[in-house]
Amino acid sequence: MATVEHLYKAFGVLADAKEKAGEHEAEYRLFMEAVKGSQGEKRLASQFLTRFFKHFPGLARDAINAMFDLCEDNDINIRKQAIKDLPSLCRVSPEHTVQIAEALTQLLTCEDATELGIVQSALVTLFSISARGVLEGIFQQILAEHEEEDPVREKALKFLVQKLKTLPDDALDKDCDDFVIADCKKVLEDVTKDEFMAVMDILRSLKSMSTVQGRQQLVEIVTEQAELDQPLQVSDADCVDRLLQCIKTAAPLFSKNVHSKAFVGYLCDYVLPELPHLASPDDEVNIQLEMLKLFAEISEHAGDLENVQSRVEKVFDRLLAYMPLPPSDEEEDMSATEEPKLQFSYVECLMYAFHQLARRCPLFLADEANSERLKDFKIRLQYFARGVQVYIKQLRAALQGKAGDELRTNENKIKVVALKITSNINALIKDLFHSPPAYKAAITLSWKPVVSKTTNTSRDTPPTPGQKRITPITYSSNGTAPKKTNKEDRALYSPPSGKFSQKAGNFYRGGQGGNQGGRGGFRGRRGQNFQRY
Repeated sequence: MATVEHLYKAFGVLADAKEKAGEHEAEYRLFMEAVKGSQGEKRLASQFLTRFFKHFPGLARDAINAMFDLCEDNDINIRKQAIKDLPSLCRVSPEHTVQIAEALTQLLTCEDATELGIVQSALVTLFSISARGVLEGIFQQILAEHEEEDPVREKALKFLVQKLKTLPDDALDKDCDDFVIADCKKVLEDVTKDEFMAVMDILRSLKSMSTVQGRQQLVEIVTEQAELDQPLQVSDADCVDRLLQCIKTAAPLFSKNVHSKAFVGYLCDYVLPELPHLASPDDEVNIQLEMLKLFAEISEHAGDLENVQSRVEKVFDRLLAYMPLPPSDEEEDMSATEEPKLQFSYVECLMYAFHQLARRCPLFLADEANSERLKDFKIRLQYFARGVQVYIKQLRAALQGKAGDELRTNENKIKVVALKITSNINALIKDLFHSPPAYKAAITLSWKPVVSKTTNTSRDTPPTPGQKRITPITYSSNGTAPKKTNKEDRALYSPPSGKFSQKAGNFYRGGQGGNQGGRGGFRGRRGQNFQRY
């Protein structure tokens, strides 16, 4: 067995030989034998094997395998040294990058934080040597058949998500981008929800995906994953969750040039008609409201939506389900002391989506053949508008004069959101009360950040406390201002004080929103010996 003295002697021979070091194969083999020695010999073996690696191409496989042995050593310090030295082999022989990247990918499962940091640094170093090679090595591990609980796939995806976005702009060329896209598509053939989200993060980090064509390609990938060519199994929580996650992923990609019509059409056809029956992947998630919020978000970019008339009608029908007719005299007398069940969050979503889509078929409400439908709708709008006005008034009064920390309390945060919701609905109702209905209001949905402060406040952002009061909408069903009656002043539209904190944004059930999370809905999980030559 080689000792430390033997190793230093061999090192001297090779160092003195300089460019003719390759003529001293026996001395180099001594380094490979030293990987089975004591701690001191192993450390020297790692350093000397990499130092003279380029002079012995015929022994490359044996040298790499010896380094892999050191990477699996029981002593963490030996492992750290070997891992740190591995990229040196690729600097002189880039053709070995794939295999060494594979080995380093397996080491991403190590538990020691310092060791993990060295592994990640080694992989990042490989990107500067052969980006394509390191990507091939990582994806070979991601796509490999692992044991059910093996974490290599998860760790490898996480590494790519974190590191690809930090690489220099010129680190990946078009060939690398194309390779990543192709292999990501292979990964998506069988993924869990978390893996799907990770793969989409990887794809979004590619420079080629920042263009209109790239975003369109991302949308097509998500569309395929969502299985929009098949009817939705509304009673299957996993199917519902998969659709929800796919829409969430695609929503930021839509624009005036990248259309959402495939998702909008699917939601109109399969989700809205069965909305009350959607199975939730998580009891803490209001799946109906989550779907409606996403539907509202993507409706703006539906483009040339096919079958627009029938789909607008489905949106309209679902909207009516949340916009009750005024109670009859008998019903009003019975419910005068009850709080109205006006589900403002649902109405905001559906009214916004209807407002976006109906502009594509303006005769939907304006056609004389549909005069009865318009009359019925305006009655519902008038009834709902009166309730909205009372809530806006009470919310303004509750928030008047509050600023800073006062507005940051949970109760006041909910009131601010409720004010945004009701103000949005108010602006949309104004448009829909026109004869014929107009589709000009531009609002920011209550859960979305305000993009610009230069637009008309009454249309783009809900007024803040202290601004001019919104003019109440009190039109009759034929579009004229009705005479006030005592019944309009009844307590039907005045909820008991102090209840905003529980019902703001919904005033019926569940609050304004729900969690954005959910459990897995794609598939269950399906796992360190390095691949030797």
